[in-house]
Amino acid sequence: MKPSHQSVIKVEQLAKTYGKGENAVMAIKACSFEIFKGETVALLGPSGSGKTTLITMIGCITEPTQGKLYLDGELIFDQHWCISDTRKLRRQKIGFIFQSHNLIPFLNVEENITLVPLMNKTNPKEATQKAKELLEYLGVGNKLTAMPSQLSGGQSQRVAIARSLANNPKIILADEPTAALDGERALSVMQLLKKLATEQEVAILVVTHDERMIPLFDRIIRVNDGVVSEELK
Repeated sequence: MKPSHQSVIKVEQLAKTYGKGENAVMAIKACSFEIFKGETVALLGPSGSGKTTLITMIGCITEPTQGKLYLDGELIFDQHWCISDTRKLRRQKIGFIFQSHNLIPFLNVEENITLVPLMNKTNPKEATQKAKELLEYLGVGNKLTAMPSQLSGGQSQRVAIARSLANNPKIILADEPTAALDGERALSVMQLLKKLATEQEVAILVVTHDERMIPLFDRIIRVNDGVVSEELK
């Protein structure tokens, strides 16, 4: 399935400056781009280039200094937040995957996955059934009652992916999701994200420094010293 032309992430002249006056540092200079449903897009750039600032602005964690941000067709930021509850929006529309899986160590796999859906007041039986389906889909269906300490690195990252999908997000933001994995497991996780984008019809933006994974992406967005540019493959 090819990516559709339905825009899920859209930024217009989005920028972030830290500090004021002589101490001001422009982390992201005004940038504009779109990411569409079903796309897997790489966000590449050296350490300190502004990648994390950009992805946290899109994830409604960092407040931009200027510009506009649309998520799933809704205007979220226009010189100020246009919605009253960014946490609720994140719970409902965005799934996050991090370099470290960040599973809650005292909750088992099922509890980790169902936490956000239950916060969204999903029926507990439905949340558990969804967790089971996701784990089966991701190849770790036998780990429902396991504790995070009992999982391998690759299994933990698959559970983290299941958790990011539990709220049926339109967007997945992944920050170096393969950095802690060896080459084979890293490739497996990236192939899985690509599969999710096409089969689940979500837009996936992946911060990565691993050039080996570039062939798996539909498009590349590079960040260098705060300057954002799109690159044709």
